Amino acid sequence: MDNLLCTISDGIATITVNRPKALNALDTTTLRELNGLLDELGADDAVRVLIVTGAGEKAFVAGADIKELAALTPLQARHHAAFGQGVFDKLESLGKPSIAAINGFALGGGLELAMACTLRLASDNAKLALPEVTLGLIPGFGGTQRLSRIVGQGHALHAVLTGGMLDASRAAEIGLVNEVTTSEDLMEAAGALAKKLAGFSAATLRLAEETVRRGAEMGFDDALAFEAGQFGVAAATDDAKEGMAAFIEKRKPDFRGA
Repeated sequence: MDNLLCTISDGIATITVNRPKALNALDTTTLRELNGLLDELGADDAVRVLIVTGAGEKAFVAGADIKELAALTPLQARHHAAFGQGVFDKLESLGKPSIAAINGFALGGGLELAMACTLRLASDNAKLALPEVTLGLIPGFGGTQRLSRIVGQGHALHAVLTGGMLDASRAAEIGLVNEVTTSEDLMEAAGALAKKLAGFSAATLRLAEETVRRGAEMGFDDALAFEAGQFGVAAATDDAKEGMAAFIEKRKPDFRGA
C-alpha cells in the first residue's frame, strides 16, 4: 500500500493513514487501499479490534483531497461520494470494534472516517469539523447522517451549516468523542482500550454493536424485541457458557469468539 500502514499485534490491527505532507487527506487511492485492507482484516479471525489514526503530529485526516474533488464532474462527484460511503459503511459494519485515535485535525472526510469507527479518542490538541459548506459543498461520506445519530440533530445542524471547528473538549461535551487525552498518551490509551475489547468475546462484541446500531433505527418496541432475540443468540454461544461458568467458578474466562 502506498498511503496506508498496517501493523497487527495481539489481535489488534493499527491502521495509519500515511500522507503527512498532505495532512493525510483522503484521495481515491487511499480510499481504495482502505477498502481492500478492510476486506483482509475482516476475514482475518486473528484480528479482534482495529485502531485507526494518522501519521505525524498535525492531522488525523484533514479531509478529502480538494484538488482531486475540484476536477470531478457532478456525476463523478456522486460516484465518488457513494464509493467513500461504501468504504466507511464497511468499516462501521465490519463486526469488529474500531477505535479512532484522533491525533490532530479531523476535518471533512477525516471526521467522517472517525465517525464510522465504533469509538473515538482524541488528543487535547485535536480539531474536528465538517467544513464542506465553506467550499460550496456538503459532507458526502456519511457525515450528515452519522453526526446527527451521534450527537443529535441540533448539534449536527450547527456543525454542518456553519462549518465551525470544535476543539477536543467541546467534542467530548456533545458526545462526539468518548475520551480526551494528551497527545503523548493518545496511542497508549487507544491501545489499552483496544486490549480491553480484545479480551472479550468477539461474538458478544459483534452482537452488542449490531444491536445498538440497528436498534437505533427501529421503533422502541421493535428494538426491544430485536434486543431480546439478540440476547437469545448470545446466550446460545459457547462464549456465554464459558463466561458464566468462569464467573461461578471465580476464574478468568477463556473466550474463543464463538
